[in-house]
Amino acid sequence: MIDPVSGFLYPEAWVRLCTDDAERELVRSGFGVLTANGSVLRRGFTTGTTAAAAAFAAVASLRMTQVSEAEILLPCGIVVQVPVLGRNGHGEARKFSGDYPDDVTAEILIVAEAQVSDEISLVAGEGIGRFVRETPRYGLGEPAISPPARAEILGAIEAACRMAGISGAAVVLRIPEGERVGSQTLNPKVGVCGGISVVGTTGFVEPWDDHLTDTLGERIAAASDVVITTGRTGLRFSRLLFPEFEVVLAGSKLSEALSAAKNCRHVVVCGLPGLILRFFHPEVATSRGFSTVEELAASAEGPAVLKAEVTDAVQRFPGVRIVLLDRDGEVLVDSEEGVR
Repeated sequence: MIDPVSGFLYPEAWVRLCTDDAERELVRSGFGVLTANGSVLRRGFTTGTTAAAAAFAAVASLRMTQVSEAEILLPCGIVVQVPVLGRNGHGEARKFSGDYPDDVTAEILIVAEAQVSDEISLVAGEGIGRFVRETPRYGLGEPAISPPARAEILGAIEAACRMAGISGAAVVLRIPEGERVGSQTLNPKVGVCGGISVVGTTGFVEPWDDHLTDTLGERIAAASDVVITTGRTGLRFSRLLFPEFEVVLAGSKLSEALSAAKNCRHVVVCGLPGLILRFFHPEVATSRGFSTVEELAASAEGPAVLKAEVTDAVQRFPGVRIVLLDRDGEVLVDSEEGVR
């Protein structure tokens, strides 16, 4: 079984543990994520997908009495049906967050107003954050709408125009609670103020928190069983491998994270070899004539070196389990099982 969103091939052992046909179908469709214990977590929809649905409803309702569902092509290529309310050029959609428990934008209402026009246009209105300083990708004052989300929204408007039999539409997006909710996100720290961001690389919300936050130590200390990971790849696969653990993205702050985990029952450090091995042995690659840990891992001696380094690390940090992964999520070394 393959995840159609990420292309990840689920291990057969995981698939066997999932005995519910409905949940298996959820995974096959991309709406669910299969984890190592056979349980399935539901993906939600991004703000970009929600905004696309609201825009579709607004435009389609210019020529229809009422619209209750929007067919949206996600950036990942999957077509979804999103519940909406569309009437007389006014469209609304609420954000569905799936099984992601800490999404502050869950159930937020996104509103679109549409008028017939000679061409398709999109304006970001109230509640959509704007950049208050120049960034490498966005200019001062630009709305915080990511390129994949913008393309998704414009595609939905175009599809609705075809359905309505019109050549174009002018759409204004609003998020009434955007400014209030945006202040609770990381937006102010990255220079986005006045609302939330409209984003989404795949169109789906993954069912877990993927942000490095100021509450790193608190989250770890409050957990009984914790996985500490260093990057997005490690975070994603750690969630799949350890679904019953609290998974925390620590980045380069492994020292602080391990200190916070001193009273946890089970502590796992999981992720790509680079940051993890350099934390335990800063010269792990250069001392062997390699520029990077990635080059070392790919060498003929790599598997033996990784095992030796992990063995040494767990001797110095008793009680900590170390799991090294490659970029496809395959386990390279597990201190409890050795090299695979």
